[in-house]
Amino acid sequence: MTTDQFLRVEMLPALHGDCLLVEYGDSARSRRLLIDGGPIATYPHLEARLNALPAGDRRFELVVISHVDCDHVEGIVRLLANQPLPIRVIDLWFNGWRHLVAGGHLLGGQQGEFLSALIVRRFEQGQWNGAFAGQAVVVPEQGPLPEQTLAGGLRLTLLSPTPTTLDTMRDAWQADLGAAIAPGDLDAAWRRLAQRKAYLPGQGLLGTTPELDTLLERQLKVDRAAANGSSIAFLAEFAGKSCLFLADAYHQVIGESIKRLLRQRGQTLLRVDAVKLAHHGSAGNISDELLALIDCPRFLISTNGSRFRHPDAEAMQRIIARSLHQPPTLCFNYDSQTTRPWASAELQKQLNYRAEYNPRPDAPYLIDL
Repeated sequence: MTTDQFLRVEMLPALHGDCLLVEYGDSARSRRLLIDGGPIATYPHLEARLNALPAGDRRFELVVISHVDCDHVEGIVRLLANQPLPIRVIDLWFNGWRHLVAGGHLLGGQQGEFLSALIVRRFEQGQWNGAFAGQAVVVPEQGPLPEQTLAGGLRLTLLSPTPTTLDTMRDAWQADLGAAIAPGDLDAAWRRLAQRKAYLPGQGLLGTTPELDTLLERQLKVDRAAANGSSIAFLAEFAGKSCLFLADAYHQVIGESIKRLLRQRGQTLLRVDAVKLAHHGSAGNISDELLALIDCPRFLISTNGSRFRHPDAEAMQRIIARSLHQPPTLCFNYDSQTTRPWASAELQKQLNYRAEYNPRPDAPYLIDL
């Protein structure tokens, strides 16, 4: 890495969810990608961050919709509903119904109809999973892990999902099908959405309304375990810096992919500068086996704990005790009831770890790798 090259991660205030803006480049040019958009209530933070970008430079090399849980996807739905789009997107990764069923229709269960309709209306055909030739974003059962290098040199190595976890998601999606709109009937889905008061002729979706909140909550509800397993997760590397972005992925899947990657590279440990923890620091998404594969100084936790009480104390304790890098640093984008106990100076000294908090709770938490 030259002196002016950088890789930065911003955890936006996304309540109990994820909304991450990644920037990389040098003094001559900054490039970026967006990972998830948080729940509906936090969309104003994403909108403000995008509005703060230079008017002539709102290009995103990639937008990743990791999976269809509401706390990851609703802000993206809001973003894509704007007409015209306030940003320029080169590629968008999202596994919709068409990617879960061979030869399947465009639309799937209720939680995917709205999002898929928006993607089709807002993007060219080659922009949806463009790096995968329009097919599913998935780790093959055998062979090298998929890699994609974005413009400017950011290398992404896919770690999740697998064909098995996508199969599980397909079954859950199928179970969520409703009778209101037949799968594949894009025009009917769009007409139904257009009848909502949140839509204004010629202007697209504007603002937030209780009616829209209820609509999105209903449409995006899905078996959470299946959705988590379908998470798009990857390793990002640029100019000697790196970060694992794990969405809500299963620790077993991530661990097996990292083992494959280490074999490919002839290494025994994956050294990264940060890990964005899966599932907001849930105890069910981190394990001793996974931590034994990673040498990392910083663990990023995106949640205010308002739902599901994340992060779990067991997960934080496991990281502190099992991290190969000592002392590890826990980076919280909220100082909340569930994260505040880790701020104790006495506890940090006793257990040998560090805790850092977003200095501006209503602004993005910037981590310079």
